[in-house]
Amino acid sequence: MKVSTKWLKDYIDLDINPEELAEKIERTAVEVDSVSRLDKKLKKIVVGFTVEVRKHPESDHLNICKVDVGEDDLLQIVCGAPNIAANKKVIVALPNSRIAGNVKIKRSKMRGEVSEGMICSLQEIGFSDSVVPKAYADGIYFLPDNAKPGEPVYSYLGMDEDIIDLDVTPNRADMLSMRGTAHELAAIYDKKVNLKKPELKEDSTDNVSNYIQVTADKELAPTYLLRVIKDVHVKESPMWLQKRLWNAGIRPMNNVVDVTNYILLDYGQPLHSFDYQKIAGKRIEVRLAKPGETLQTLDEEERELLSSDIVIADNNGPIALAGTMGGLNSGISANSQIIALEAAVFNSSAIRKTARKHNLHSEAAMRFERGINRETVAEALDMAAQLIAELGNGKVVSGFAVGAQANVQSVVVTITTKKINDVLGTGLQDAEIKDIFERLGFGVEEKAGAFKVSVPARRWDISIPADLIEEVARIYGYDNLPATLPSGELTPGKYTYKQQVIRDTRSILEESGLMQAISYGLTSDKKAQRFMMEDAQPTKLDFPMSSDRTTIRMNLISGLLDDVAYNNARKVSDVMLYEQGRVFYRDANSDRPREVEHVAAAMTGLYSAQSWHDEKKQIDFYVAKGIVEHLLTKLGVTGISYEASQKHEEMHPGRTADIFVGNLFIGFIGEVHPNISKEYGIGRTYVFELDLQKIIDFNNELIVYQPVSKYPVITRDVALAVSKDIENADIINFIKAQSGKILSKVQLFDVYEGAKIGIEQKSLAYELTYSDSSKTLADDVVNADFEKVMSKLKEKFNVEIR
Repeated sequence: MKVSTKWLKDYIDLDINPEELAEKIERTAVEVDSVSRLDKKLKKIVVGFTVEVRKHPESDHLNICKVDVGEDDLLQIVCGAPNIAANKKVIVALPNSRIAGNVKIKRSKMRGEVSEGMICSLQEIGFSDSVVPKAYADGIYFLPDNAKPGEPVYSYLGMDEDIIDLDVTPNRADMLSMRGTAHELAAIYDKKVNLKKPELKEDSTDNVSNYIQVTADKELAPTYLLRVIKDVHVKESPMWLQKRLWNAGIRPMNNVVDVTNYILLDYGQPLHSFDYQKIAGKRIEVRLAKPGETLQTLDEEERELLSSDIVIADNNGPIALAGTMGGLNSGISANSQIIALEAAVFNSSAIRKTARKHNLHSEAAMRFERGINRETVAEALDMAAQLIAELGNGKVVSGFAVGAQANVQSVVVTITTKKINDVLGTGLQDAEIKDIFERLGFGVEEKAGAFKVSVPARRWDISIPADLIEEVARIYGYDNLPATLPSGELTPGKYTYKQQVIRDTRSILEESGLMQAISYGLTSDKKAQRFMMEDAQPTKLDFPMSSDRTTIRMNLISGLLDDVAYNNARKVSDVMLYEQGRVFYRDANSDRPREVEHVAAAMTGLYSAQSWHDEKKQIDFYVAKGIVEHLLTKLGVTGISYEASQKHEEMHPGRTADIFVGNLFIGFIGEVHPNISKEYGIGRTYVFELDLQKIIDFNNELIVYQPVSKYPVITRDVALAVSKDIENADIINFIKAQSGKILSKVQLFDVYEGAKIGIEQKSLAYELTYSDSSKTLADDVVNADFEKVMSKLKEKFNVEIR
């Protein structure tokens, strides 16, 4: 909304620097985009009178003009404008003047003829193409006859007005009008608003009922009024009206259309004018569009109407899109003599839908979407009818044609001084609060600190006590509100244990060479129910965005496999990704799912590439297992064991293991089933998924720095011949359970199956490391512990020590 400070002075006595005014508005009401003035940086641009115009002897399109600029001698100016003519008041840039773009005009020669300046178009002195009247769009502009040669042109064109461009928020649509802005500034500066009321003179010998009948659906148009102005002469608007329009960013058209746009800016009330003689059946109806109906709008585009569009229709069909744009066939032309003028309040939701579906975001539609002052609909219509009659030498037919007219009531809101002070932290007195409400133009009744506030319809954004508190804060001044530091016992900020585990999990996986991925929380029903770690019911959306996003995920691996497939399709074959996030398990007797923290990874290709020093290393089960063990160990988890598993149908049956802590199942690891890999279009891929919530619930102490022991370690190697069905994990867990405290590590370093051992046997070779952080170990102590363990291994697993 572009607000002219000169126009504002018609309503409120303000003598404030525009920049200061803009800052006050921004601090109190709405944001300000800019403060501008069209004559800024322009110099020596004056009114000229074309005394003589003749053809240039050396050019087909140039003219030599003798121009009076108020000096003793006439200036000779060469002009190429197609509409240049003698005896016209024009815009002249004198020699050494500055026009738009800081362009300097000098004396020059054009085809051998001296040119002492330049006759300018509006665009050349800074006007936007969008506001220049169409009659002058391709030529120079003619000033009014009262312009005096030699005087600066700025005041004649409204270029000496300061324009404040407001960025009005949807809740303050009352400021999309000059009158609404005047009310706001009056409250801010404690001034009185002087608003002009229409003094309409009607032709008592004629009545609107003789011309037209109107009907309206009250759900679509709570208020719909229409007036008729007859004997109108459509012509160019006077200069004062054109100036107000183009300073607000609107192109002047003619005296009828310009008046409707002027009232739109002044009252914030959109109006529409019809050529009465083009209304079929002399009847207007406000209704929804019917199937198959079309309308050619004023932009000359044929539009197929939707059943949700509100239309203004005559007996032949739609003649306007209500609140959005008029129809071309019923528009005002130079031959229009009887004007049907509409003022209404339309359903805001319907107007918003129409504007978006047809991409017609007009000034009128914006105001209907956000709301208009329902109290002044009839007043705005009267003012517009009066102006059209005055500027077009017409007569206003007596009476309204009423399709609907809502009974507008003030909104009453109650609040107390205590409530206001408690929220704002102020110590305002009853009288101060009452004064603020009165400055805002509200009706106020106060009794013992309790206020009954009547809010006029022009402030339809206020309906609850919180709104009144905001108004008090705004007018009192946000800068005046007390600023206090919060009181109370201060506590150091730190992560919770859960937050710390989650962050450590991400850090550990990243230092292991994996990269973080973030997948959609929504997936297909099929993918959601794969790789599940517990039985649960899927949670589906009632209105999914697509068929691929219908169900909340119950695993992280499916999303990671999508990411692997995406990378493989783009020739990235070495992929190591992890994701930490939540899965959603729903119990059969519950409507809502449980959110469980998980962490998962998917790896394919090379773990490390070949270099001059090292061979390449392919990702396999043991690489993935090493990453899992590193993660769990760093998180302080002990008692980890692995059991071969075939219960995960999406996993390879011979290369998958469940992960346990004691007897508690916390996840699984292994290779994705070849059929699943084929479905995704990926190679051999290894994955794991852990229930991170269970690990968090262990409440283990995270690994912290331990000093390296200064005492030497002692190792013992042993090879055991065991049955092929005995798991390595079982052997290691048994050794750890049977040894004393001095055993620090058990590591498998060789596996052998072959001719030198039984057919149903395998050889497992282990290194046992013994250490004591307090003293040097003696061989006797180590030997005793080692022999004890070997003896019990023989009893438990029937092993043979090789």
